[in-house]
Amino acid sequence: MGDLTGKVAIVTGSGAGLGREEALQLARQGARVVVNDIPAARERAEEVVSAIKSLGGEAIAVLGDCADSADAGKLFKTALETFGDVNVMVNNAGFTRDKTLYGMSDEEFDSVVRVHLRGHFVNMRNAAQYWREKAKSGPVYGRLISTSSEAMLFAAPGQPNYAPAKAGIVALTIGAATLMQKLGVTCNVILPRARTAMTENMPHAHLFAAPKEGFDVFSPANVAPMVGYLASPRAAHISGEVFVVWGARVTIVQRPRLDVFYDNPQGGKWSTDGLHDTLAAYFTAEHRPVVDGYAVPPQ
Repeated sequence: MGDLTGKVAIVTGSGAGLGREEALQLARQGARVVVNDIPAARERAEEVVSAIKSLGGEAIAVLGDCADSADAGKLFKTALETFGDVNVMVNNAGFTRDKTLYGMSDEEFDSVVRVHLRGHFVNMRNAAQYWREKAKSGPVYGRLISTSSEAMLFAAPGQPNYAPAKAGIVALTIGAATLMQKLGVTCNVILPRARTAMTENMPHAHLFAAPKEGFDVFSPANVAPMVGYLASPRAAHISGEVFVVWGARVTIVQRPRLDVFYDNPQGGKWSTDGLHDTLAAYFTAEHRPVVDGYAVPPQ
């Protein structure tokens, strides 16, 4: 049931790190893989193709900018011309340019949002259009897997570009899941914790270091099986979901809940005094327990 033999998968940013492990995972399950990365990563992308072929699989490398409409179009067209179909679209490519809101330039904001959010959008759009057209003549096998980050939940102060881009990816994917459910296409999001090029320059990069022995908790290889599972027939009933994936753990992220509310006891429009009398106690420190360093509402 996890067999992807005959299926075709595109993985962006798959010349190294998470994308590389995901491409290899899909190939091990039988998928024919299109390895995508930027032109500067040609050697790495070709190495991944060679690694897949050494496993007995089929793969090609298509270089280009994942957020450029023309390059994304070429990527999808090449996949179709080479393998005849596209069944799995894994959006993984990304990078960081961390800085606080005080000093971040327009270019530092735009470049990160462009690669992450627009990069997901243009490739998702190509896949969605293809699957909708194909569904007119029969059943469709389609899997969209997006890559977000826990930064979208906790919004690190040094990432006012990356965090909102990652939040946008979640909203984009959940919307796509609702749109394409009638086609039988699933759309899900992973939030990986893994050692990649993006973690190398973080202040806490040492926490991601590989141990000298024992289980390597932050190896990107730990994330790849979740991508393989979501791409497989077994996960046909899972869509519009968000998962934190790392080490030996998978955490299901619940959507925000509207479960703490207050009605004006006087009826009608609130006054500012009434709002203060009602809300101040809720936001007082002693009523906000701290979990993993973050204040959370009382239960």
